[in-house]
Amino acid sequence: MTAPPAAAVPEGAAVLVLEDGTRYAGRAYGATGRTLGEVVFSTGMTGYQETLTDPSYAGQIVLMTAPHIGNTGANDTDMESRKIWVSGFVVRDPARRVSNFRAQRSLDEDLVADEVVGISGVDTRAITRRIRSAGAMRAGIFSGAELALSDEEQLTAVREQAGMAGRNLSDEVTTPERYDVPAAEGVERVGSIAVLDLGIKRATVTYLSEHGFDVIVLPARTTLEEIRAIAPDALFYSNGPGDPAASDAQVLVLRELLRDGIPYFGICFGNQLLGRALGLDTYKLPFGHRGINQPVLDKRTGRVEITAQNHGFAVDAPIEGEFPAPEGFGRVQVSHYSLNDQVVEGLECLDIPAFSVQYHPEAAAGPHDAFYLFDRFRALVRDRAAGTDVQGA
Repeated sequence: MTAPPAAAVPEGAAVLVLEDGTRYAGRAYGATGRTLGEVVFSTGMTGYQETLTDPSYAGQIVLMTAPHIGNTGANDTDMESRKIWVSGFVVRDPARRVSNFRAQRSLDEDLVADEVVGISGVDTRAITRRIRSAGAMRAGIFSGAELALSDEEQLTAVREQAGMAGRNLSDEVTTPERYDVPAAEGVERVGSIAVLDLGIKRATVTYLSEHGFDVIVLPARTTLEEIRAIAPDALFYSNGPGDPAASDAQVLVLRELLRDGIPYFGICFGNQLLGRALGLDTYKLPFGHRGINQPVLDKRTGRVEITAQNHGFAVDAPIEGEFPAPEGFGRVQVSHYSLNDQVVEGLECLDIPAFSVQYHPEAAAGPHDAFYLFDRFRALVRDRAAGTDVQGA
């Protein structure tokens, strides 16, 4: 189709600087200037627009391991939120022209419009191997006038930024005010669901609506009293960025609503916050799970699911057997775990109606292996309302 407009193609050199002092020289891509964040890699071979607009990536410089990025351009349909959230973007070979019938513009244009500083022409394989060995690190991209800073000044800027541990980013990415999405036409209505937006993706709201829920999307700072006043039939905590240990307010709200007996479903960040509400700890992973090809075992069925993931923290819980929730919610078990590194990928409460998964069952973009979880939650809420539910999920 068409090449990106000249105004969207930056000129000049750029450099990616890691906190260990490693430097990678390349070319400016997207906006020019300075950006700082935690550098992480995503292994998806498609879905770069969904990745860029996923609020869970706030505060992070995302490196794409797929070498050729931008060939399908960008459009409004594939936007997962209102803007690009990544702090920076690292690619090997940006497309010189767009070649897809769905494209409305080039990726370059979106990066420039949202002032996302990026770098191209670097050895992304080498950087990925570095991160895998040393772990996710603070980093910075410098181009334009910022490239004139000395190596020492650039490294100092990288090292003086705050790390991801201890950061609460939900307030930065959440909806500023409540909005409602009714149950989709032609679908049997199950009830209302209060959705705490910690960085939710558009696809999640759509799928909840298509499963018969009147969706009430709420800001991250919504109080316990405000949710109780809504009197929802179910509760959902979304994905989102940041350290779950820095989200005590949302954990306390969840803990009380679990005691109220409201059926709960959480994904990604919502899985970590369920763990903390139950009294479990969370911890930071060396380099996290990011991409649309992550293998997970469903212990209930023995089935291996290929999942979409984006998280740098995980719940600390035993993979095998049941255990009592430290906060007194009865029995809990790990329902799913990663086949790559045995990280907890799901929690199932056996005595209250609550479960969660660490990955993204809406999978935009990505596989649909885990789509059944929306059906499982719909059945849980329906059975609970009918008085036939005796276990969590």
